[in-house]
Amino acid sequence: MLCTCTRRTALATLAAAGAAMVTRAKAAPAEHREFIAAAFRMKDEAVRAGDQPFGAVLVIEGRILGFGPSRVVLKKDHTAHAEREAIREAQARLGRNDLAGAILYSSSRPCSACEAAAAAANVARMIHGSDATDAGRPNRF
Repeated sequence: MLCTCTRRTALATLAAAGAAMVTRAKAAPAEHREFIAAAFRMKDEAVRAGDQPFGAVLVIEGRILGFGPSRVVLKKDHTAHAEREAIREAQARLGRNDLAGAILYSSSRPCSACEAAAAAANVARMIHGSDATDAGRPNRF
């Protein structure tokens, strides 16, 4: 019979191994890695600038057309979330509001206001987090 310490040690080892497997399983799919990495670079840029730790990029046909570090603090604008900044930049660059077929990549799950903005812009999908979770088509709230 094993003593309690040994069982605890064995359980802790199994738990750590299980967590490692889950982490590997959640690695971003290859087609999303480049863009998720870009969203996290935007997050880092926001932090370096003294803003909130959020970043996003908007991609159309495999090309980043909108870059969005959070600018809420810098602009003193509560709507300057990373996702909306990326959407606005892409719209300005394209000269149109409709972003049909676009994918919005974010460092974290977009808030409901950002999701509504993505839906209004006709964004096709939202992908977020280091594991590239596919949140699907944005909803209008």
